[in-house]
Parts: sequence; structure tokens; C-alpha cells
Amino acid sequence: MFQNLTAAPDDPILGLNEKFKQDQRSGKVNLIVGVYQDESGEIPEFQAVAEARRRLAGPHKANYLPIEGDPAYGTLATQLILGSDAPRMAQGAWVAAQTLGGTGGLRVVADFLARCQVVQTVWHTNPTWVNHQAIFQAAGLQTAAFPYLDAAGKGLDFTAMMAALEQIPTGQAVLIHGCCHNPTGVDPTPAQWQEIVTLLKQRQLLPILDCAYQGFGAGLEADALACRLVSEQIDEAVIIQSFSKNFSLYNQRVGAAIFLTKSQAEAQVLRSQVKAAIRANYSNPPQHGAAIVRTVLGDSELRGSWQAELEDMRQRIATLRQRFAASLREKCAVDFSHISQQAGMFSFSGLTPEQVTRLRDEFGVYFVGNGRMNVAGLNESNLEPTTRAIAAVVNSVVPDTVPANA
Repeated sequence: MFQNLTAAPDDPILGLNEKFKQDQRSGKVNLIVGVYQDESGEIPEFQAVAEARRRLAGPHKANYLPIEGDPAYGTLATQLILGSDAPRMAQGAWVAAQTLGGTGGLRVVADFLARCQVVQTVWHTNPTWVNHQAIFQAAGLQTAAFPYLDAAGKGLDFTAMMAALEQIPTGQAVLIHGCCHNPTGVDPTPAQWQEIVTLLKQRQLLPILDCAYQGFGAGLEADALACRLVSEQIDEAVIIQSFSKNFSLYNQRVGAAIFLTKSQAEAQVLRSQVKAAIRANYSNPPQHGAAIVRTVLGDSELRGSWQAELEDMRQRIATLRQRFAASLREKCAVDFSHISQQAGMFSFSGLTPEQVTRLRDEFGVYFVGNGRMNVAGLNESNLEPTTRAIAAVVNSVVPDTVPANA
């Protein structure tokens, strides 16, 4: 039955990360996978998360969660992104489902859209996260791209994007990151977000906002702007959350899919269809990670501690961006100033696939093939070696001018 199968290609991110692990060079640098690392290269645990774990320790509770997950978690997650005083919250015109991380949330949304024949095509930015297309196509939906980056690959081409959105047929879906665009780090301004929301409403397009990095861009509240504008001005929309990054709960797979509806009555019908989509997929979600998030968000002291640590992380990434861009400016003939102007964990460096290959093969510095880098993978010990390696590649300097273990 399986003898005629051919091997699937490696995942462009996780597959590359496996190659990094196999690299024996001591000075290798991992700027691939989107995880926040501290100065020692470790994934830190929030003090609030550690305290939540302590509070949750006790008798083992093994019963299944409901299909849509922990209701209290769903409410707190929705309040975090929409605001606790959002009129929609009081109206009950929303449905939240606990999902297996942001990826699981996207798949729940894809299955729901296909199952209920809500839309046939999901439009996404060019470029977008490498897994977006695969997720929606696997559910039987079509995907198509609209322009996002300018010709230089360093900033937003707002005019081209808006012109393309104008041409999308009514009744289709538009998928975009709510903040900290992955892979580019390029976000619309608040004024541009308002124009985007106005156009989506006029064209009767369904917004799907992927929000995996709230708190890493302009701040916890500012990063919710796009979602709140949509909630306030458009009757129907979908928001996908992930708490992998902003709670450092990567392996707990904690996310949410939030559906915005016109009324509480419509929400009841929609909830039944979302539950049916989940039941046919993974049946119901795990308990522990969501319980940690619920405990932190539901306790004012823990929440305050979490927000303060998250803000420290955000500020550190912003500082790393500035230092990285300044170091590149000193060494390179190529302009990398755009890196300091981008937001979140990721940056579209502007390096070509050929340059990325040289960085990996000659210097042990790992970028994603399209030039995306995880800025949070930089630290005091690897920032300068990384910029020297980049300079060697983009300036066509003889490789041995850079330390062999850079």
C-alpha cells in the first residue's frame, strides 16, 4: 500500500531547524524558528507562569474538556484581544474555541469555512507565513495572494495592497496578521489599518486576523488595534490567537479561534458548527496550558507580573533590532536600516536565497531560505559574529576574514 510513496519535502522552517541541530560547529547561530530566547539562548519561563504552575499542582484531573475547551479561558482570551469593555462581549455576539496553538486555530477556521461553505477562496499577503497556504488548502479551500511588500522588499506597498483588495470578489476571505507580520515584520500604521478595515467592510470581505504575537510589536494593547477596529466596525470576522510566544508556552499548544457574529442568536448556531468541525478533528483540547493562561489572566497580580515581563521582552527585541541594524551599517555596503523599523520577532532581512545558503554553509548562521530571521535569536555573544558573516557575504569579502566559528 505504501511502497509507491515518494518522500515529502522538508518543512522550510522546521526541516531547516533539524539541519541546524545536526550542525557540529560550536559557534553556529539559529535565527530560524520563532521562539524568544534570552541572553543565554534559553527560552525563559515567566514568573507568573511558574506561579500558575505551582497553584495548579494538585490532584490529577483527567476528565475531558468540552469540545470548545475551557469556557473561562475562552472568555479571558477574547477579552485580551478585544478589550474587556468591548460592546460585543456584553452582546454575546462572539464564539471562542480553545485550539491547539495558533496553527490548530487556523485549521479549525479552515475546516469550519469549508464545512459550512462560507467561502471558497482565502486571500493572503505576499509573502505570508509558510504554513498558511497548506492549512487552508488541506481543508479544501483555494488560496490566492495579494501584494504586501514594496519592490525593495523592505516596506509596505500600501497602494498596491489596497488596489488588489478592491478587486477581490465580494464574499471571499482576507487573511492577514493582526500585528508583527510574519515573515516580514512590516505592519500597517494605525491610519492604514483603519483604511483596510473600511475597505473590507465596503467590499463585504471576511477578515481573518492571525494574532500570534500580541505584545511583541508596539505593546499588548496597541497590538490589538486591528482586531478591535474589526470588532467595532465589521459584523462578521475571525481572529486566531496563539499564546506560544507571549506566554513562552511553545510545547503546550495553547491557542484560540474567535468568531465574531451579528448577534447572540447567530453565535449559538455558529458555535454548534465550530464544535462539529473540532469534533471531527481532535475532538477536544488538552487542559494544562490553557489552565496556566486562564490562571494568569484571571489574577490581577499574576497578570501584572506577566505584562511587565512581556514588555521587557518587547523592549529587548526592539533594542536588538537597533543594535543589529547599527552593526550592519558599520560593516556593509548594503542598506539594512529597514530592520530597525520593523516590528515583532521576525524580520525580512533582504538577503537572497544564495546569500542565505552561504551564511549557513560557510559561517553556520541559519536564516530561513527567503531571508526571514528571528531577531529574538540574537544575543550579546552572537550579534557581532552574525553581522560580520553577513558583511562577508554581501560585500563579497574573502570568507576567511570572518572567524571560522562565526
